[in-house]
Amino acid sequence: MPHFTSYDATVLHHRALGPDDSGLPPLVCLAGGPGRDATYLGDLGGLAEQRQLLIPDSRGTGASPPATDPSRYAFPHLAEDLEALRTHLGLARFALLAHDAATATAQAYAAAYPTRLTRLILVSPIPHLQGEFPDDTRDILASRSNEPWWPEASAAVQHLSETPTPSEAHDLLLTAAPLAYGRWEAPQQAHAATEAEQLHPVPRAAFWQGVDEPARRTLLAGLGEVTCPVLVMTGGRDTVTGVRAGELVADSFPDGRTHHLPEAGHYPWVDEPARFRQAVEEFLHTP
Repeated sequence: MPHFTSYDATVLHHRALGPDDSGLPPLVCLAGGPGRDATYLGDLGGLAEQRQLLIPDSRGTGASPPATDPSRYAFPHLAEDLEALRTHLGLARFALLAHDAATATAQAYAAAYPTRLTRLILVSPIPHLQGEFPDDTRDILASRSNEPWWPEASAAVQHLSETPTPSEAHDLLLTAAPLAYGRWEAPQQAHAATEAEQLHPVPRAAFWQGVDEPARRTLLAGLGEVTCPVLVMTGGRDTVTGVRAGELVADSFPDGRTHHLPEAGHYPWVDEPARFRQAVEEFLHTP
């Protein structure tokens, strides 16, 4: 399996999907969760059919070893792992896609290395660096109350906030899962069934640690120096991060723009693979 050595001599794993001779630049892809195995990204709605996807396993997930120091799970440190991957791959500049919590890692990387990226795609972002958490997810949640799974799913979300045991959390995650998707059909059900086994509690808990308010503001200011175009993708049925969060994140960049998929949830490549793929490829091909 492909490996690379990071800044602290830790050997981390990455994998490649798709052709390496397509003539198109590769796309580096970061998984969120936080602390979730990157296999949930799949081939990102068929993106790997046209270009190579390079997908690292962050520390403590997939084939990468756990960190001996939990502080290394914090997203600014994971951004340094990404820089080590870039060096290993020999890429002067590269395109980056990140989903969910990994959008914080991607933003930290962009702030630290504002000229390294050719394109940045942030899918269903969490506006942690922006310091605002819009509540439009409540309206999205309410708009879905006529769906048959809604009573049990909404109750499960409440129970998840009450610190359940690991076994209880496993069942609750699956019960609440329909809320994360644009619809609840076979592809969504199969994707959701893998979530509980893919989450790693220590990397998940430590991901947001170690970034105080001055550090957050410094990182946020750094986004204003990012030179590449930035695409922020949101789903109109995303009850996890909503739509307004994406607008806040896009506004943090000099060349930030949004692309909205009204029928998609938190995983738009699962709900709307063709539209998702088209939007990403059009953005990557934009001069």
